[in-house]
Amino acid sequence: MSLLEVKNLEVSFALRHGDLVALNDVSFTLDKRERLGVVGESGAGKSVTGFAVINLISKPGRISKGEILFDGQRLDQLSEKEMREIRGNRISMIFQDPMMTLNPVLTIGTQMVETLKAHRKISTQEAREIAISKLELVHIPSPERRLTQYPHEFSGGMRQRIIIAIALITEPAIIIADEPTTALDVTIQAEIMDLLTELCNSQDMGLMLITHDLGVVAEVTERVLVMYAGKIIENAKTADLVANPMHPYTKGLMNALPGHGTCDRDNRLQQIPGSMPNLTEIAPGCSFHPRCDFCQDICKETAPELRKIAGSGDRLVSCHFPVGEQVQ
Repeated sequence: MSLLEVKNLEVSFALRHGDLVALNDVSFTLDKRERLGVVGESGAGKSVTGFAVINLISKPGRISKGEILFDGQRLDQLSEKEMREIRGNRISMIFQDPMMTLNPVLTIGTQMVETLKAHRKISTQEAREIAISKLELVHIPSPERRLTQYPHEFSGGMRQRIIIAIALITEPAIIIADEPTTALDVTIQAEIMDLLTELCNSQDMGLMLITHDLGVVAEVTERVLVMYAGKIIENAKTADLVANPMHPYTKGLMNALPGHGTCDRDNRLQQIPGSMPNLTEIAPGCSFHPRCDFCQDICKETAPELRKIAGSGDRLVSCHFPVGEQVQ
């Protein structure tokens, strides 16, 4: 049994003209120590998926269909009180901007101790010792002194390490990282990604990495979910997806990366024409068909199912004409 199993998840937002479906029939699993990437353009549903897992969908949004099972327990059926025993304890989340997460008027030590004491019945001294050990784990120098400092006294990279330390303080089974390096420079991004990989292996955690950056996903994750307009359109092992993207959208994302496709010094970076549709104005058929070079009549009329592709292992692709599909 997988550590996390999401089955046919649908998230809807109640609007004046009716419900807007932000996630449509999303299914995936996450195993212990597995590193899962979730990629796609802004508005594809990546962050909503992460928020749904820990039941942080704000009204008028709601989980309208499906199941979310963590260690065999249905999270989508828990009360808010019961969910607080899971959220921030067994499942932690790292957000994009550490300065939006950290309280600027409290020391790092106060915030870490309060987080731990909210989930465990321990003394302040015990909590402080655990906080120091977690700061050491994320390679913060002089952790005892750092506990007395305020968020503004740290660099962006150090603040993000502190956020990771706070996420680790309850020894969670899963960390959901939502664009954890967006506000950081490239060098610090690499350090944070290396740190998360190291922690998954040493702490037996599962990682769900939400990002728009396929380059980061290729370096860090073992499996990738590619999302578009609220749906998973490709689910594959990272190495297989990078070597041979089969959905036209995934192939377009890969070709837009420097060093991929036909891009070289004399050619401009390739880009996918158009933009992702507004979720209230999705065309019939495949939601990607207005931007797809391989579009045929069936694509405009019938939405493709997410299906296994012959000869590609356990890869799933939602396309009538996957790139490179073997014809049986």
